[in-house]
Amino acid sequence: MANKPKKTLGLEIGEAAVTPPPAELEPAIEKKPLNPGTTRKRDIPQGLWTKCPKCEEMIFDKELEENLKVCPQCTHHFPITAWKRIKDLTEPDSFEEADANMISVDTLEFTGTATYADKLEKHRKKTGLKDAIITGTGRIGKHEVGLGVMDFEFLGGSMGSVVGEKITRIIEVATERRLPAILISSSGGARMYEGMFSLMQMAKTSAAVAYHGRRGLPYISVLTHPTTAGVMASYASLGDLILSEPKAMIGFAGPRVIKDTTQSELPEGFQTAEFLMERGLIDAIIPRAKLKFRLAEYLDYLCLNLDEKSA
Repeated sequence: MANKPKKTLGLEIGEAAVTPPPAELEPAIEKKPLNPGTTRKRDIPQGLWTKCPKCEEMIFDKELEENLKVCPQCTHHFPITAWKRIKDLTEPDSFEEADANMISVDTLEFTGTATYADKLEKHRKKTGLKDAIITGTGRIGKHEVGLGVMDFEFLGGSMGSVVGEKITRIIEVATERRLPAILISSSGGARMYEGMFSLMQMAKTSAAVAYHGRRGLPYISVLTHPTTAGVMASYASLGDLILSEPKAMIGFAGPRVIKDTTQSELPEGFQTAEFLMERGLIDAIIPRAKLKFRLAEYLDYLCLNLDEKSA
C-alpha cells in the first residue's frame, strides 16, 4: 500500500519535512564565541571594595573610610597614613607641621639591588612624604601637644637620622613650651641604609624623652601595628603611659629569630599587644575610634599639675 501524505490542519506534510534544512541557510540567531578568560560574573569595579585580610569580608571603601579604616565585621585595624591619624586625632585646623622640609641624605653611599638615594626618591613619590614621620604641634581636646606620627608606608617606618632628629626636636619644643608630648609609632626599626647613624637615634631620642620627663612633663607613647626593633627599644617604650591599638605586633626581633635563638616554643599570642598588656608593659589597648577621646581624658589628668602652675 502506497504511503500517502498526511494532512494536518490543512497542511500537507511529506517525507521532505523531516530532512535537514539546506546547508547554506544561516541560523536565525548567531551565537558569538566567548573570549578566553571572560566569565558571566559581573566585574567589580576596582577601588570601590576592600577585602578584610582577617575575616575576608568585602567592605565598601566609603564605609571603611568612615569607620577610621577599621573592619565593621571583625574590628581588624587596617594601616592608615600619618596624615590620616593626625586629622582623626587633632582638632580641626589646629595642627602646625614642624621641620617639613627635612630630608635624608645618602651619607654612606649605600648600594644594593638599588641605591639608598633611589629608594628615598621612590618612597617620596609613592607617599608624598619627605620621610617616615610627621611632627608638629596641635590640640587634642583642650590641650596643645607636641605630636609625632610615623608612617609605615615610607621604607617600613624605619628610623634614620631625619626621623630621629625630628622626634628629638618636637620633644624639645614640647619641653621648652611646657607641653605634653605624644608619639605614635609604626616601624620596622632602625634604618639599615644609614648604619651607625640610625642606631645613634635610639640614644638621642631617649635622651630627649628623659629630659622632658625631668621637667615634670607628660609623654604618651602610642604603639600601632607593627612597632618593633630599635624604635621599640628606645623612645616607644619610655612613655609615662604606653597605649596600643588592638592586635598590634610589638617586640624587638621577629618571632622566628627569637625561637631559633632560644631553641624553645614561644607562648601563644607572643608579641601581640594583648600578650604584653597581660605582662604589664602596656597600660591600655584602645580601639582607634576611641583613641582621641581617651587621649583627651589622659591629658586632663596628666596636665593638672601643669595647669595649676600656669594659672
